[in-house]
Amino acid sequence: MLYNRVLVTGANGLVGQALVRRLSRFPEYDVLATARDDTRRFEKASCGYAPLDVTDRDAVHRTFQDFTPNVVVNCAAVSSVSDCAENRERCWAVNAASVETLTQECRQVGARLVHLSTDFVFDGEDGPYDESARPDPVNYYGRSKLAGENAVRASGLGSWAIVRTVLVYGTGRKLSRSNLVLWVTESLRRGEPIQVVNDQYRTPTYVIDLAAGIERLIHFEKDGVYHLSGREFVSIYDIAQMVADVYDLDGSLIEPVPSDHFEDAIERPLRTGFIILKGETELGYSPRSLRDGLRALGRELDVLPATG
Repeated sequence: MLYNRVLVTGANGLVGQALVRRLSRFPEYDVLATARDDTRRFEKASCGYAPLDVTDRDAVHRTFQDFTPNVVVNCAAVSSVSDCAENRERCWAVNAASVETLTQECRQVGARLVHLSTDFVFDGEDGPYDESARPDPVNYYGRSKLAGENAVRASGLGSWAIVRTVLVYGTGRKLSRSNLVLWVTESLRRGEPIQVVNDQYRTPTYVIDLAAGIERLIHFEKDGVYHLSGREFVSIYDIAQMVADVYDLDGSLIEPVPSDHFEDAIERPLRTGFIILKGETELGYSPRSLRDGLRALGRELDVLPATG
């Protein structure tokens, strides 16, 4: 059997944890998970772990020399839009400059790079988007992620892929930040009223499905840009209402508001979402429906019974 030595950055995040668990199910992968933390946060994964700050060039170089990967999956990112706006130097260092470092190291060891990106590289004027759509970000987070993509494209690597995704939801162990579905669920379970925008549309993505799509891309050695998300094009308010419906929570606590309701709100694209036909046909990517994804997550969260 030919083994893929897979280096995963950002492995303690939501996507990173799900991907490492997914790769651990297959004997063809020898995985080294890395993140800034001294120890791994995830469980139920058979792999090595090493601390790594992707903005530290020397540390990145040592990790590549020690492990000599033939595949690198870059899940490291500052993904909070507000954090990126407030700390632009850190945002650029992680989302853009570190990607260039990774491409340089991949060239030296002959590794292919799979880089995770976002729907926020688009302006949201005419989504959902396919892979041929022209990026035009409207905020600093989107600009930093597009710069990371451009670093991959300009790297001269013989083999690379960019995986863009949308509004990922799910759970993990000791996550450093929440996501929409977890926030809505936790707020409604506490009986707290919440305000949710009703003029932003996405194709929400269950993290387990995304991890499966990335693994299939690695397995089939596909290059280029792939849009991997859910299929359903819905408003963020509609997502919150479906959370309430599936988990039998009080949807009347959810107040729909327009994006400009919030003072000093950072601009976000209104209508993104993805057309995923390429991933479906070339990778066999098959995401579950939003309702089924929420049901699966509900069993993980013990919101629903194991057989629910």
